[in-house]
Amino acid sequence: MKCEFCDGETTNKKVKRQHWLKGKLYILEDVSAEVCTECGERYFHAKTLDAIDRYLSKTHPVKANLNVEVVSINQALAESIL
Repeated sequence: MKCEFCDGETTNKKVKRQHWLKGKLYILEDVSAEVCTECGERYFHAKTLDAIDRYLSKTHPVKANLNVEVVSINQALAESIL
């Protein structure tokens, strides 16, 4: 398929994906995606995303737990770095 952003070609690859479900963040490995060979944009098929939701909604094995910081950037700081 063609990339919507740069018109490059995509190829099927296994990637990591950050996925939110019911207010909880998951990191999934080995997810099939179409990845642009030019800019790296990733596209996930709806069937893949639906399958992820179904899988995570049931009891599933957990490889690891990570501690993640959530940071809010105030407007003044955001303007200075953007």
